[in-house]
Amino acid sequence: MNVGFAGTPEFARVALEKLMAAGYPVHLVLTQPDRPAGRGMKLQASPVKQLALAHGLPVLQPLSLKKGEEAEQALAALKTAVHGQPLDVLIVAAYGLILPQAVLDAPRLGCLNIHGSLLPRWRGAAPIQRCIEAGDNETGVCIMQMEAGLDTGPVRLWRTLPIEHTDTASRLHDKLAVLGGDLLVEALDALQSGILPLVLQPAVGVTYAEKITKAEGVINWGRSAVELQRTLRAFDPFPGANTLFNAEPVKCFDAETVAVAGLMGKPGEVLSVDATGIEVQCGQGVLRIRTLQKAGGKRQAAQQVAQALGLVAGTQLGFEPSN
Repeated sequence: MNVGFAGTPEFARVALEKLMAAGYPVHLVLTQPDRPAGRGMKLQASPVKQLALAHGLPVLQPLSLKKGEEAEQALAALKTAVHGQPLDVLIVAAYGLILPQAVLDAPRLGCLNIHGSLLPRWRGAAPIQRCIEAGDNETGVCIMQMEAGLDTGPVRLWRTLPIEHTDTASRLHDKLAVLGGDLLVEALDALQSGILPLVLQPAVGVTYAEKITKAEGVINWGRSAVELQRTLRAFDPFPGANTLFNAEPVKCFDAETVAVAGLMGKPGEVLSVDATGIEVQCGQGVLRIRTLQKAGGKRQAAQQVAQALGLVAGTQLGFEPSN
């Protein structure tokens, strides 16, 4: 089976690597244009591009697949990638560009998407973060037959994965990337044998995983400790849950809830600072934060950062909720 691949970040790179390791010939790779990154803001190739070039695969980086000369070139490449003939299938994983109908129709068997959730739950851009934030007990990966709607296509294959109480978005991402790559190979093997089913998504249970914004990282201490513990995990590493101390942002990571009876202080008040971390009163319950990061610094033990900042018991973090 002759395949093409469209993807950009590390999640997609893992899938491409597993695809090649399984012996599937990749005739074309689509990935987003190089972007400025790092402190020097130098142009940097995506993880998918780096892997593709290392293996001598042809790479295209159109700004759009909808219109323009680059879009036309990409569509033509999809239709002629295999000795002048179309690809059998295009694999799409966290590509970042919308595929118009002409692109969806170009491969002989259409386009298969690796999606990091159990559809129809968490369609959209940030399923990994949103499932943690919502307190889901499990997630998974779906191999979906793509159509024009946003993650609405029939599911060809899926696997579940439990969400551990300590899973951050970063850790869960890595688990799902491996699961997604393995499931992709399994799906292609079945597709090649003609035994890959098409299961329509149910109309009930649809949720949308909106894109994560930096503004969401601001901690509202009026929320419960349980909710905030999930938020810290969901926004690790990006955008990082943060609060204010002396008008300076401090990011908070690696937290656990602490069982207490009643309110020990105002929401956002630091109750204690010791080797186990800092304990902060929430709207309901107390959160013990073990790792902090001050602006421009690295992640360090919370007690160490607290001492450097002069953060002590009785300190008020952020702003008290107005309601």
